[in-house]
Amino acid sequence: MGSVVISLDAELGWGFHHERPLPAARIRDARSAWTDLLGLFDEYEIPATWAVVGHLFLEDCAGGHTNHPAGSQCCVDAPAGIPRDDAWFANGLVDQVADADADHELASHGFSHVHFAHERMNRDLAESECAAAAETLAPYGTEPRSFVFPVNEVGYRELLAEHGFACYRGSAPADRGPVEKLWNGLRTRNSPPIVRPAVDEYGLVNVPASLYLFCFEGLVRRIIEGVHDDPIVDAVRLGIEALRETDGVLHLWLHPHNVVDEHDRERMKRVLATVDRARRETDVTVETMGDVARRVRNDEPASKPSIV
Repeated sequence: MGSVVISLDAELGWGFHHERPLPAARIRDARSAWTDLLGLFDEYEIPATWAVVGHLFLEDCAGGHTNHPAGSQCCVDAPAGIPRDDAWFANGLVDQVADADADHELASHGFSHVHFAHERMNRDLAESECAAAAETLAPYGTEPRSFVFPVNEVGYRELLAEHGFACYRGSAPADRGPVEKLWNGLRTRNSPPIVRPAVDEYGLVNVPASLYLFCFEGLVRRIIEGVHDDPIVDAVRLGIEALRETDGVLHLWLHPHNVVDEHDRERMKRVLATVDRARRETDVTVETMGDVARRVRNDEPASKPSIV
């Protein structure tokens, strides 16, 4: 039997730093969704890996983000309609994760969400991002440390290892276009990839993604749900069925800002209920990325991650 991992990319304003004006409503919704999701995880007693942008751990900052794409004073500005602190600082939300009943893992999503393939990214900036990310996690005693690359752009892995990280969320199989998504959603007979995490050449465990829980949105989602059940819930169910035949991992992920209305919250409730039912009725387990890293580093030599 395999396991389910759920990871969240918690960003608030940092996830939108490239947008002007900043989407105040999305940031406000992300704060509400963060708390709502914690409630759902507690309800089902499901631990998750919360990959939080490092700057959100801070209580204040005077700016000075050298070479940052959003400008060196980006965190000084207040988005229209919401307080500055609610955009650039967690303002209590990180402690809610740490204090939740579910035994969540606090992980890093970079320090200021500059992705590692950005035109301004270089080794010095990557070094700064990794060092600051590790420093912000240190007071929480997180060990081993997990990392989720901003916008899933994997790079500078050697720096992660140097700064004490143990694992990262690797790239999912190539994304499909909307026509193929629609076709597979209507058929609902394809399981998401079940992955086998493995140790890379830097001693890091690559825990590849299986399924983005909000990849079916907009027109595609409306069309499919008009004739069928929610394709994401179906995909999770099929993935769990596949886990019964393997010892691989079904790695689900999302952002808090994906959960913007009751429709989205209902999807998450159904996903968690499906995972909970499998855990109670079968040998399928729930792990964090850190749990996977501990298990794989103890049991496996260096190898390439694979798809089951």
